[in-house]
Amino acid sequence: MPASVLIDIAPAPPQRPLWLRAPAPAGESYRDLKQLVARLRLHTVCESAACPNVGECWNHRTATFMILGNVCTRRCGFCAVEKGAPLPVDYDEPRRVAEAVEAMGLKFAVITSVNRDDREDGGAELFALVVAAIRRRVAGCGVEVLVPDFQGSHGAVETVLAAAPDVFNHNTETVPRLYRQVRLGARYERSLDVLDHAKRSAPAVPTKSGLMLGLGETNAEILDVMRDLRARRVDILTLGQYLRPSPKHLPIVRYVPPEEFDELRAAAREMGFAHVEAGPLVRSSYHASGLARPAPQGENAHEG
Repeated sequence: MPASVLIDIAPAPPQRPLWLRAPAPAGESYRDLKQLVARLRLHTVCESAACPNVGECWNHRTATFMILGNVCTRRCGFCAVEKGAPLPVDYDEPRRVAEAVEAMGLKFAVITSVNRDDREDGGAELFALVVAAIRRRVAGCGVEVLVPDFQGSHGAVETVLAAAPDVFNHNTETVPRLYRQVRLGARYERSLDVLDHAKRSAPAVPTKSGLMLGLGETNAEILDVMRDLRARRVDILTLGQYLRPSPKHLPIVRYVPPEEFDELRAAAREMGFAHVEAGPLVRSSYHASGLARPAPQGENAHEG
């Protein structure tokens, strides 16, 4: 009788639930915006990071522009953006972003970037130039900046804030225990310090941060991060489900059900966050224009 053979079978990834399915991008506004971005040689995080809300947002004529190229100097385990040697800085990019904002008729624009650890200021100069270009071209347009950690440079944070963005956003992304797997090259305390320095430098500018859930964190760890953010007077919080861009990226440990997002939203409001977006398909820039001005404590916030 042949000897028994033990076969190690890896656990199958959890099946995506029905409530976590976004419609495929389509529609006239989506096609128009795709052509506009291509014509102006711009990048959007909507496409580069494979955002599930690209169809909804583009059909509502909103987008998050990604400056400083589409190649990141870090290799985070969750992110779909290309990694490798960075592209040269394009100083005409601010003009083209402002042109796109004008062509789209935006009243609120979100600007983010890849990590640029090759640059002394981490790319802060370009953030400031883009904000200024939008202000010149589209009077009254609000601007949110979603910045990297600038390797902890306070000077870089101050460069961005000097351009007077309406919201200063830096994502914490996950809990401290998972940083080595999720955010290679980043440090939790550094991210907290970026947010803290931004609030100390410009107290009137709302600060914002977000986390992805489903990577193996516990609810207790999420609550601890939320408390750390409030201790740095962060005003706005986003919580969303991590979605694996490809088999090469970190696996999904679990799908967080909508009722857990509801519970976390309620806990965040009790902690004092002025605005909270929490839900499976929420991303950092989701409903950004509606969160630009934190409501006084006690008022109902727009929540998703």
